[in-house]
Order: sequence, then C-alpha cells, then structure tokens
Amino acid sequence: MPALNPDVPSEVHDSARLRRGPTRQRVFVIAAIAMFMSTLDLTIVAVALPAIHHNLHATINWAGWTITIYGVGIVVALPVAGKFSHQFGRRRVFLYGVAIFTIASLLCGLATDIYMLIIFRGVQAIGGGALQPSAAGLVVDHFGRDRDRALGMFGTIAAGGQVLGPVLGGILVGFLSWRWIFFVNVPVGVALFSMIAIYIPESKLSAPSRTDVKGLALLVTFILATIFGITELGEGHTAVYSPTFLVPEFVAVVLFVVFLRHSKREKEPFIPARLLHAKGFAVINAEGFFWGAFGFGVASLVPLYAEERYHLSALSAGTLLSVRAVGMMAVGAIAAFSLRRTGYRLPMIVGFSVVGVGTLFMASSPLWGASPYIWLGLCAGVTGLGNGVANPASRNACLELDPEASSVVVGIRSMFNYLGVIFSVSIVTAILNRSPNPGLAQAHIYWVAAGFILLVMVPLVLRVPEHKGTW
Repeated sequence: MPALNPDVPSEVHDSARLRRGPTRQRVFVIAAIAMFMSTLDLTIVAVALPAIHHNLHATINWAGWTITIYGVGIVVALPVAGKFSHQFGRRRVFLYGVAIFTIASLLCGLATDIYMLIIFRGVQAIGGGALQPSAAGLVVDHFGRDRDRALGMFGTIAAGGQVLGPVLGGILVGFLSWRWIFFVNVPVGVALFSMIAIYIPESKLSAPSRTDVKGLALLVTFILATIFGITELGEGHTAVYSPTFLVPEFVAVVLFVVFLRHSKREKEPFIPARLLHAKGFAVINAEGFFWGAFGFGVASLVPLYAEERYHLSALSAGTLLSVRAVGMMAVGAIAAFSLRRTGYRLPMIVGFSVVGVGTLFMASSPLWGASPYIWLGLCAGVTGLGNGVANPASRNACLELDPEASSVVVGIRSMFNYLGVIFSVSIVTAILNRSPNPGLAQAHIYWVAAGFILLVMVPLVLRVPEHKGTW
C-alpha cells in the first residue's frame, strides 16, 4: 500500500478510502433498499383500500386519504430533508428517516381507527421523504466519478418498487391482513438501521449555520396551501372557480413570492433562491413539475382509463402499470451507464418524445386488430421505455453545477415532481367526476398530455445545461 502524502490533508485521504473497496457498494445497496422500501409504500396501500375500508368501518373517501396523506407528507419532507442533509450530514438524516419510517409503519399496522391510521401514515411519509435526498447525497459523497451512474440507477430501483408493490400487497392482504402491508416494513427497517449504523461512515458536515426558521415556515405553508387546493379540486365537489380551490392557490402563489424574496435577502436562507430559479435550475425544476404531471400523474390513471373506456377488469387494468414499470427497468440501467456519452439533452428528448407518442397512441382506438388489453399494454410498455431512457438524465441534470448541494437540489426537484403528480391527478379526477363519459374524457386528456409533452417539454430540454462525462 502506498504511503500517504503528508502534504495532503487527512480528510482527502479519508475521502479516497471511502471511494475504494466495498464501502461504496455497501452504501449503494443500503440506499437502494431504502429507496425501494419508500417507493413500494406508494403503491402497496392501494391494494388494501377495500380491506381498510371494511375493517376500520371507514368511508371510502377517508380510506383514500391513506394514499393522499403519504404524497402530501413526502412533498413536505423532501426539500426539508434535502436542506437538513446538507446542513447536519446525510448519514444522520438518512438514519433518522429510516427510524421514523419504521416506527410509523409499526404504528400504522396497530391503528384501531382510520384517523389514527391517517396520522401515522403521514408520519411514515415524513420518514420516507427524508430517504431520497439523503440517499442521493450519500451516493454523491461516496461514489466520486461514478456518482452519475449510481444516481441514474435510482429510477430503475423505483420502477421495481412500483412493480412489486401491488403484487406484494395482494399477497399480504389475501393471506394475512391489510396490517401486514405495514408490518412487513418493520424487520426491513430494523435491519436497514443497523446496516447504516455499522457500515456507513459519518458524513462531512457543511459549515455551521443557523436554521432559517422563517424560510422553512414559508416553504412548508406554500406546499400545504398548494396541495390543499388541488386535492379539494380532485374530490369532485369543488369547481375550478370555487373559493375552496382559488383561495388556497392564491395564498400559495403569494407565499412562494414572499419565500423567494426572503431567500434573496436572507444571508443564510433555508434554500438558496438560485437553486429554484437560476439559469439551469429553473428549467429543470419546471421540467420536473411537468414530468410529474404528464409522465407519472396522468400515466398512473391508465387502469381507470382501461376500466372506464374498454370495461376491462380491475385485475387486468392494474397490470398495465406493471407493464409500464417493466419497460422502465428494461432500459433504465443502459441509459444510466450511457449518460457520459449521450449527455443530458439527447436521452431527455428521446425519452420525452417516446412517452408523448405512446400517450398519443393510448388515446386512440386499438389499431391493427389488437384487443384493448394488448393495445393498452403495448402503449404502456412504450411509455415505460421512454421513462427509462429519460429518467437517469433528468435525475442528474444540473447537479454538476453544485455537487456539494446535491441533497438540496434532489429534494427540490423531487418536490416539484410530486407536486406535478398531485396536481395532474387532482385535475384529471375532477374532470372525470363531472363528465358523462369518463372514458372518452380521459382519452381527450391523453391527447392534451401528449401534445404538451411533444410541443412544450421536448423543446424546453434545449434550455437544460448540457453536460457529458463525469461531474
């Protein structure tokens, strides 16, 4: 083993050691398990809704809040966890996130009424939301020049969670009870906590600074106001012109403007304003919102479309999302490992275009004599392939501009992504609730979504800062 250069600071040698040997592989495996567990809980609960509805004697609307509150909690937690990961260390936030997620999972399984379940599910979401930015920061810290490929693989891991969630949920609910969709997280979480404590070294901390409480409060209230308005719209009894929708959204806009002004003036802002609207970051944040809305939000309603327009069974319709996730997994790893040669723009343009074309065909009637199920399966698979091509690039884009703030950037980007999902699902469900022919109305929505992807999102990619090679 070569001797250490005494002229080089010890922390540089420590950093080099972390990038060699089994440490970074352990970091990736641990981060991947946490990401998989968090993603799994986005889809696994949907299968258990009828059982929760009957067992806890809850209305279906309240049972549905077990899904809604998880999305809300994650959106709130993402930017906060990103900032805290940067300020207090990725390992510490990652460890706390796993602990909160695990304890909350146990409490969800022990809940005796729907209100307790919703509260504990919200706490579980906060823990789950802390995992993504802290895991990304750990990868950036430990993978050196290979961090782009490692981050790109997260999309494939998330797709795996989407595939397994409904399947595992069906097995647990069918053979045990709905409570086991939460209990199953407990042993995994305990093992994960132990592995983090043993195998992941302490993270490098940023310079000590005070917490911008005002900025944090403005950001959280902006998110909550935004989500309250759009989820109210999605309930079906609120019109677009209703004060129940317009007032929260107006408040959200005002809060966001105040937050930006505060971030510009504050010496140590909770989130630097440049990470929100500076050149490059503003474009990729906008793309993240649109991608959440049209690449994931609208696409998540494909089973409903299959049932309403083509009268497919719930089981057949549900498998379409699995087909889409398999498409993402099929090309995700290849796209991640090709990123250094392709750069960001080419895979995003190709991926978005493929998703747009797939969505366009999905809106049309089956061609070439295909049955509705085969046709929708092909279209779902095509959109999955497009997602798999675009995701590694969209996850890495602009991170090279400020690698040290990677946890913050990932948290912000994921926040916009989830806001796009919630916004699109709420808008679409509100339209369908008021339509005399929901299946046909959803087909028209897919036409609009395809047009937006091809005519707005693809050209907007040309404004994303290009980068090839490592960062």
